[in-house]
Parts: sequence; C-alpha cells; structure tokens
Amino acid sequence: MESDDAIGLAFEQEPRDAQTLAFARELVEGVVNQGARIDAAISKYAREWTLERMANIDRNVLRLAICELLFMPDIPPSVTVDEAVELAKKYSTAESGRFVNGILGNLVRHLDEELAEQQVK
Repeated sequence: MESDDAIGLAFEQEPRDAQTLAFARELVEGVVNQGARIDAAISKYAREWTLERMANIDRNVLRLAICELLFMPDIPPSVTVDEAVELAKKYSTAESGRFVNGILGNLVRHLDEELAEQQVK
C-alpha cells in the first residue's frame, strides 16, 4: 500500500481537518524521502541497539520524531519529544517511553551539530 493510500484510509476511518491531513502527508513523505538520513540518526544515537532489534512501533515513532526534529524546524523539539514518548507509551511496550525519550534526548542535545552537518551534505 502506498503511503498516500494508507493516510487516506486512516483519515476515512477517523476524519480530521485538512490541516491535519496535510501535516500527516508532509511527515510521511519526509520519512520516506529522508529515510536513510533518519535511520542513520537513529543508529547513531541508539547505543547498543540496531534498527532490526527495535520494536516496530518504537522504530517508526523514532522515524517520525527525527523527521520533525531534522526537517520541520517550526515544531519545538520539546513538543516533538513529548508527543513521541506518549505515542510509544500508548502503542508499544511499557519500557518504550523511556527508550524513545533516551534516544531523542541524546539527539536533541546534539541537534545543532546534526543540523549543521545536514547543511554541509
């Protein structure tokens, strides 16, 4: 299923306003288009964890959050981290909130460096 089809299906099941739909599309497209860069950031800040070892929900919550952190500068990092932690707690394991918070917190501490590196590439 294509990402646009999946988003459309999700919004049919639980309708939202046009602004929310546009944000969801932008976020999913960002993850798809910047997947290699996002996965590299996860690997860099997830000490002793490979992408393959992570729970699917945790990995995908991290992808969404890192996309926001690196490519959506209008969203405050604290909001991104809080939302990601809440998603992980709600939809994954009991420890997922702490796991996601640890990785994102580590990235946020180095966010200026990551953004500067991104500008160079």
